[in-house]
Amino acid sequence: MFDLAIFALSMILLAVTVFAKVRLRDWWLRACEFPRVQIASVAFIVTLLALLTAEPWRPYSLAASIFVVIIQLWRIYPYTRLGPLELADAEPGHEDRCVTLLISNVLTPNHNAAGLIDQILEHQPDIVLTLESDDWWGEQLHAALAEGWPENICIPQDNLYGMHLYSRLELQGVEVKRLIQEDIPSIHGWIILSSGERVRLHALHPRPPSPQESETSLWRDAELLIVGKQIRDYEGPALLIGDLNDVAWSRTTKLFTRISGMLDPRRGRGMFATFHAEYKLLRWPLDHIFVTEHFTLGRMQRLKGFGSDHFPILATLCCRPSRSDENVKPEPEAGDRAAAEETINAAKKAAPGEA
Repeated sequence: MFDLAIFALSMILLAVTVFAKVRLRDWWLRACEFPRVQIASVAFIVTLLALLTAEPWRPYSLAASIFVVIIQLWRIYPYTRLGPLELADAEPGHEDRCVTLLISNVLTPNHNAAGLIDQILEHQPDIVLTLESDDWWGEQLHAALAEGWPENICIPQDNLYGMHLYSRLELQGVEVKRLIQEDIPSIHGWIILSSGERVRLHALHPRPPSPQESETSLWRDAELLIVGKQIRDYEGPALLIGDLNDVAWSRTTKLFTRISGMLDPRRGRGMFATFHAEYKLLRWPLDHIFVTEHFTLGRMQRLKGFGSDHFPILATLCCRPSRSDENVKPEPEAGDRAAAEETINAAKKAAPGEA
C-alpha cells in the first residue's frame, strides 16, 4: 500500500507540473504555475520515500518525482540568490535620481490601518500604493499621509479593486483608466524625480483567474500585455507596480516582460514572497515592481505583516540610464507579439460573463 501511495503521489505531482505547461487560460491550469516551490519540496520528499519502495513501483516513482524536482527548480532558480542578477545594484549617491516605493494589498476587511501606516512612517517611501482599499481605508490613509505625501490619487471601491496612491514627489499627467473592465481601475502618469527627470508610472491590480473572480486568466493577461506594449513604445524610464495576481515565473509574466522589455529586481536576489502572509508553507510572489533598463536597485525588502493576506514590499530604484548596458533587458521571441495581440483582442471582444 505504501509503494502504491508513493507512486500515485509522484504521478499527481507530474500531472500538475505538466498542466502548468498547457497553453490554455483556464483558471485551474494557470493555478498550477503558482506553487512551484511547494511542488518541488514535496517532490523531493517523494523522491526520498521512493527509494524505500519495491519493484515494480520504484523506478516509475523515482523517475516521475526526480523529473518534477528538476523542472520546478529550473523555473524558480532565477528567483533565488543563486541566479544571475537581471538588474544591477545601485552605487552610493545620486539620491536625487532615486525613488522609494511601498506597495501593499491591504485586504479590505482588515482594519489594522495603524500596522501599515506605522511602517510607511518608519520607511518614508516617496510613493505609497495600496490595493483593495475602500472608503474606510481611504479615510485612514488620508488622515495619516495627506500632509507628508500631498500628491494623491484616490479610487475607493468596495469590490476589492480600490486603489490609493500617495506621493511626496510631483505627479504629472495622471490618468485613471479602466483598460479592460469598468470595475477594474489602474493608474498611469509620470513621477518627477528630485533631479527633474520624468519617469512613467503604471499601477495595476488585474482580476485574478479563480472560481470566484474569473474562470480564465484572459482579463489579467490582457491588462498586463496592453500596458506592456505601451511601455515598449514609450522607450523611456518606466515603472510598473501592483498586485498582478500572478507569480514572477508564470508564462504570462514572462511574456509581459519580453513584450515590455521590463526587468524584475527579484531575479538573482530572492522571491520576496508576499502572499499568503498567514501561511508560511503557502507563499509566492504576487506583488511586483518591474522596471525598464534605465534603473538600478538600491534595496528591496518585504515588510512586516499587519493583518492583510499580503505583506507590503519596499524598493528603492535609481534612474541611471548611463548604466543601462549593465542590465539584461528581455527581448520578444518569435510569436510573442502575435500572442499578445491575440490575447488583447480576445479580451476586448469577450463579454464579461464569457471570460
